[in-house]
Amino acid sequence: MASQAGPSCRLVFCLLISAAVLRPGLGWYTVNSAYGDTIIMPCRLDVPQNLMFGKWKYEKPDGSPVFIAFRSSTKKSVQYDDVPEYKDRLSLSENYTLSISNARISDEKRFVCMLVTEDNVFEAPTIVKVFKQPSKPEIVSKAPFLETEQLKKLGDCISKDSYPDGNITWYRNGKVLQPLEGVVVLIFKKQMDPVTQLYTMTSSLEYKATKADIQMPFTCSVTYYGPSGQKTVQSEQAIFDIYYPTEQVTIQVLPSKTAIKEGDNITLKCLGNGNPPPEEFLFYLPGQPEGIRSSNTYTLTDVRRNATGDYKCSLIDKKSMIASTAITVHYLDLSLNPSGEVTKQIGDALPVSCTISASRNATVVWMKDNIRLRSSPSFSSLQYQDAGNYVCETALQEVEGLKKRESLTLIVEGKPQIKMTKKTDPSGLSKTIICHVEGFPKPAIQWTITGSGSVINQTEESPYINGRYYSKIIISPEENVTLTCTAENQLERTVNSLNVSAISIPEHDEADEISDENREKVNDQAKLIVGIVVGLLLAALVAGVVYWLYMKKSKTASKHVNKDLGNLEENKKLEENNHKTEA
Repeated sequence: MASQAGPSCRLVFCLLISAAVLRPGLGWYTVNSAYGDTIIMPCRLDVPQNLMFGKWKYEKPDGSPVFIAFRSSTKKSVQYDDVPEYKDRLSLSENYTLSISNARISDEKRFVCMLVTEDNVFEAPTIVKVFKQPSKPEIVSKAPFLETEQLKKLGDCISKDSYPDGNITWYRNGKVLQPLEGVVVLIFKKQMDPVTQLYTMTSSLEYKATKADIQMPFTCSVTYYGPSGQKTVQSEQAIFDIYYPTEQVTIQVLPSKTAIKEGDNITLKCLGNGNPPPEEFLFYLPGQPEGIRSSNTYTLTDVRRNATGDYKCSLIDKKSMIASTAITVHYLDLSLNPSGEVTKQIGDALPVSCTISASRNATVVWMKDNIRLRSSPSFSSLQYQDAGNYVCETALQEVEGLKKRESLTLIVEGKPQIKMTKKTDPSGLSKTIICHVEGFPKPAIQWTITGSGSVINQTEESPYINGRYYSKIIISPEENVTLTCTAENQLERTVNSLNVSAISIPEHDEADEISDENREKVNDQAKLIVGIVVGLLLAALVAGVVYWLYMKKSKTASKHVNKDLGNLEENKKLEENNHKTEA
């Protein structure tokens, strides 16, 4: 550089070495730059007209200069000194503004812009400050759980690559945690990387948890200084599992239904309110003083009524902490006497009883042939219509699925009974003979005719209902005949005969047998007629009473009128006598 500048340059070099003039009015100037950005330092000097060249330097800690850039005012050429840390990072503009790319922590120096004339050197110093934002703080080495009433390390809050170093703060649910002996212990340390000169800050937190810390978020933050001032960066939340001892034991019955019946399977479940919950318990069954060690469940299968009682469970290491529950096993017994298939003779008596034994009041329903009865059946004299399938059914309404039923199939047997009737057709051309039969099992009917006559129809039979039915035959006898009706079942064979006169001979008809259905209709009609007659009699009685009261009142009034008329006549006679005496 001296050979290029010539003799005048040597003079200037001597001046640079010997002395420099600080331009009046130029104080300390600071340039703030973010780490990795480009540092831009204006020269801040007015360029003199007789300028020879401009030069930049920085000062070492001991004050010695290191020249880094040169620019001639005439040749417009720029030269950069061989300084390794600034190789390929410098740029000097025409107005002598110096730019340093990829700012580093080592760039924090005092830089000086120098403008040189033949007779003077002017300087303008600039202080460079470099800032590096730290990484987002992170909670590491987190405790898997915290225990109440125990001081335990919660974790480390770490933030890396900061310049200058920053401060770390811990928070619980958004509130700052201050050191408190035996409760909150904070240990802070920082470390600088010798190569990058960046800081790593670590804050360890020891914390004594309580049950109030359940689901409470813990965070930390780092506060640092940047080019624009103080800033803060928050970490993500961390929630810790809080362990605490069991303070209460509870017992449950599974499945959770309102009623338990015989045959059910039930499971006892014991729970402790600690965290983690106890895994083993002692179960106490009714009448057994010693507990049964088990997990938190104990199952009873196919329970019976004698399982009713108090069930308890407790902690294994703390038997005084105990819970209990009462269990009632509901039961329902039904006894039907007689039951199954029972065969009786018509007219027999049959007592029937349905006995219920239950854990609470039960409902009883009687059914006959799938039709509900209003009351329990009682048979003092069995009839054919009493036969059928009887069911006694009982249930506990409050206990789902607890029902019992027993059945009685009643068979009423009877020997065949026959009654024969005859009726002449209104045309007088035929007669109808009916053979009424009752019995069970169903008797078979056969007709036999003795005499001459044509048989018009002998196949018509009525339905077999309640042990009764009939068969009728229509004939036109030319002479007197005898008809014989034979009814036979497994019990007996019964025969009955009826003499029928010839069609030309009139005779008295016998009334038909009334069927059960018609008998009920007749009974209903009789009841209706009796009701009407009773109503009319009551109406007549009321009318008679009213008439009697009316006549009684009329006679009383007539007596009063006659009495008044008699008094008037007596008075007239007295007046006439008085007149006669005076004459």
